[in-house]
Amino acid sequence: ALEPLPLSTWDVRHAPEAFRHLSQAKHVGKVVLRIPRQLDPAGTALITGGTGALGRLVARHLVTTHGLKHLLLLSRRGGAEDLVEELAGLGAEVTVRACDVTDGAAVGAVLGTIPAEHPLTAVVHTAGVLDDGTVESLTPERLDTVWAPKALAAQRLHELTADADLAAFVLFSSVAGTFGNAGQANYAAANVFLDALAQRRVAAGLPATSLAWGPWAGGGMLGSLTEADVRRMTRGGIPPLTAAEGLALFDAGLASAEPALLPVRLDLAALRARAAGGGVPTVLNGLIRHRARRSAENSAAGGAALKTRLAAMSEAEREQLLTETVCGEVAAVLGHLSAAEVDPARPFKELGFDSLTSVELRNRLNAGTGLRLPATLVFDQPTPLELARYLREALLDEPVAAARPAVLGELDRLEALLLAPGHDQAEHPRITLRLQSLLAKWSDAHRSADTADAELESATGDDIFELLDKELGMS
Repeated sequence: ALEPLPLSTWDVRHAPEAFRHLSQAKHVGKVVLRIPRQLDPAGTALITGGTGALGRLVARHLVTTHGLKHLLLLSRRGGAEDLVEELAGLGAEVTVRACDVTDGAAVGAVLGTIPAEHPLTAVVHTAGVLDDGTVESLTPERLDTVWAPKALAAQRLHELTADADLAAFVLFSSVAGTFGNAGQANYAAANVFLDALAQRRVAAGLPATSLAWGPWAGGGMLGSLTEADVRRMTRGGIPPLTAAEGLALFDAGLASAEPALLPVRLDLAALRARAAGGGVPTVLNGLIRHRARRSAENSAAGGAALKTRLAAMSEAEREQLLTETVCGEVAAVLGHLSAAEVDPARPFKELGFDSLTSVELRNRLNAGTGLRLPATLVFDQPTPLELARYLREALLDEPVAAARPAVLGELDRLEALLLAPGHDQAEHPRITLRLQSLLAKWSDAHRSADTADAELESATGDDIFELLDKELGMS
């Protein structure tokens, strides 16, 4: 296996076995032995995004667990006096500098201030910015917003520290680059660059570790997550890491000889449940392939059963069932307790949907209906009620508008709205009176029309001309 490889990277733990094989190989190319080094307490560790949630966790961890005494934290705004004071109480000297990490000259100037007696020995790049959106909505500006602080900054750090005697060069990447998270094309691209940069550095004999993190609870890019967001991620098969889990994986990454790692929690049972809707990252197919096939078969059977039920229903019953189905899935995605909390006539955007939750809803409906719905489903059908009508057409292959006259179609929609759950009981008397009044007006108009028709049938020519004169104001 070694002979055709021009470059091989060996974990030092396997060194004896490696050398035994090398001694027997006839054609061996360059072999890089990467031996992870301990962090030097006398050296200086640089942390980008150092005043953010992840940067603070890492700074505190380097002091309390690794015994570092000199930290240089870079951020866009500086600050973090509370962290400086806290770590000073633990015997560490912490310097915070406001610096644009994409500006090579500015970063170089900051590095020039590091004292010779405490040289730079570690870099941890945690900085990053999100600007999520579908691919169609991305612009060069939105790409640059995410790319610059993540990828461009990493390249600057690589160039400026290439000659430094570093024990660690750690890049905080994201599993978005491996899994291809919905709505994060720009973020995924930036993080894949970090993974590739780590590979390139190791191939050149430089230290590097790219950690493609899964989500962290209460930290990093997820500091604003609600409990509903956490439940959604957990249902999706990728539960967030706790701070303790994340820092333990950080240490494991430092001790590994691998240049690119994926520290992420996976709930395989939840991932198998997602598989039928096509919402599982391709790279995980090997873990869930067989169960996924069975889930897809179950989804198809469920879709066929749903079509049979709909075929036997009236238009109003179909719309009610599908509206309840959609609202139930919306409630599950948003973390509501029941479908009664979802207004079917309210736009998805107002309900709190974004690109990620939109794709999750699509996947759940795929699994429940057996359909292959487009990723833009929520944007094309902006309310749960409109989405329910879309599903009705997709399942029965019969346009709703062609099946009913305009007035009857409106009555169908009114019936579905009235029968939908969640109405305020206090409003029932007023709604009843309005409906009774409308029915009375309809009856009066209907009787008037019938009377007019009968009179016209028996009218003479003079009678008709007299009626026209009255209608035109000429009599």
